[in-house]
Amino acid sequence: MTVDKHTLAILSIVGCSLDVLGTLYLAYDLLGGEHGPLRTLTRGVTYGLLFGTGYGLGLGVVFGLATGAAHGITLAWEYSRASKQKPKPGFWHDTAMSAIRGGGFGLGSAYLYGATFGATFGVLSTVGQVIAYRAGLRPTIDYRPATRPRLTIHQFLGTVNRTVGYGVAGYISAVVAQQRWSAMAVGVKDGLLIGAVTAVAITCTPFIEWMADHTPEKRMGVIGVGLILCGFALQSVQYWLALVDAA
Repeated sequence: MTVDKHTLAILSIVGCSLDVLGTLYLAYDLLGGEHGPLRTLTRGVTYGLLFGTGYGLGLGVVFGLATGAAHGITLAWEYSRASKQKPKPGFWHDTAMSAIRGGGFGLGSAYLYGATFGATFGVLSTVGQVIAYRAGLRPTIDYRPATRPRLTIHQFLGTVNRTVGYGVAGYISAVVAQQRWSAMAVGVKDGLLIGAVTAVAITCTPFIEWMADHTPEKRMGVIGVGLILCGFALQSVQYWLALVDAA
């Protein structure tokens, strides 16, 4: 039995990334402690893993990586601002956040369904999110950290809107890409998956936000050591496989 070289490459990249993250956690004090960027980084990693895993399970590793990275970057920034009670950002900020997430959806879907589908889906995603922002349906709506999960009525309505919107976007993208035979199936699958992942994530958000602001400094160091060990283990997989002639 042999392991595909692309799989080994992904494992090595993930391992290196975990080593870097672990080092940053160990350098908590050097990065400014409580007032440094590490709390934002914690949010980015957590949301990236949450969305990336959910989307990846439904639509594959590449889609999960693209959308997970986009969601991690944008949500970390937005929730960090909300936690510091900064004023609501303007149109161009909302557009930038929407475009980054739309780009993640576009890249992931282009890998699955082709460039035309991906470009259309990315543009529709961006436009839809900008409209939702203008209507007040932003990720930080009803922001309130808590020690347990919570889903408010506004968040529920936002999830329903996201489910329907991405379902329609998937259908239109398939039609534009001349994939009419699968348009309905793609639209339903994309809409339900994105809606389900959003529902789980938004329900967990209060607890994630509470953890991001209340994790003790010593625990940050423990997390750092754990990440480095996991990264080392993943990077060593290729060498262990070489020893048993499986690479």
